Amino acid sequence: MKTSFFLGFLLFKSVLLLAQEKPPAFQSGETLRYKMSYSGFFRAGTATLEVSEVELNGKSVFYAKGKGWTTGMIKWFFEVEDLYESYFDKQQTKPYLFKRKINEGGYKKHRITTFNHTSNQAYIQDFLSQKDTTVAFKNVQDIVSSFYYLRNKDVRMLKKGDDLRLDMFLDVQVYPFKLRFLGKEVIKTKFGKINTLVFRPFVQSGRVFKAEESVTVWITDDNNKIPIRMKASLAVGSLRAELESYKGLVTPFK
Repeated sequence: MKTSFFLGFLLFKSVLLLAQEKPPAFQSGETLRYKMSYSGFFRAGTATLEVSEVELNGKSVFYAKGKGWTTGMIKWFFEVEDLYESYFDKQQTKPYLFKRKINEGGYKKHRITTFNHTSNQAYIQDFLSQKDTTVAFKNVQDIVSSFYYLRNKDVRMLKKGDDLRLDMFLDVQVYPFKLRFLGKEVIKTKFGKINTLVFRPFVQSGRVFKAEESVTVWITDDNNKIPIRMKASLAVGSLRAELESYKGLVTPFK
């Protein structure tokens, strides 16, 4: 499993937990924007995630779009353009359609995955290799839908050191995804002091991340459960993400 620049960002966003079942943690029109910094010195890029309601095959669904791109000096020697799109059920948050198109310094992927929940078969179209594949699955999330799926989970009884798991479908495989709850912390941000929940997702080491436990994420301890900070040790240097702006939250941000 090769972990990409924006995929890594989405992995940390997939730890958004502990939201009350009523009201829901997100709604159509929500937009989150993040500043990405490399080794703490200069801006490396920007990442956004937004959700809206659309119609897919005659059914009203949520459509989430995640984008990531490099800016400034880093773009001169390593240009990134990542686009992830997910169409998922409004009640059960199960994915129907997932699109991934990335270009990271010449490393490219362009695939569309269609999930058939009747036959439990995923149909993957690879537009670069011109090869189509069918893979069996059961109770999976794609990278983007997992973010919203976890936000609506009620895990208020979670204790420090507990692990949470789900199966994530990416490319042509199902991967077990695990994250660990580290506790609570009050941190200083551009929005003031924020109560947060701290998590550590276990990521794939290799092309991007230095080790499995390279990422730490701070999540707002409120009904929104949005990531407000992330730190990651990379194969070369480190990456830091900070919430830069937001709009369309269900609950007013405190």
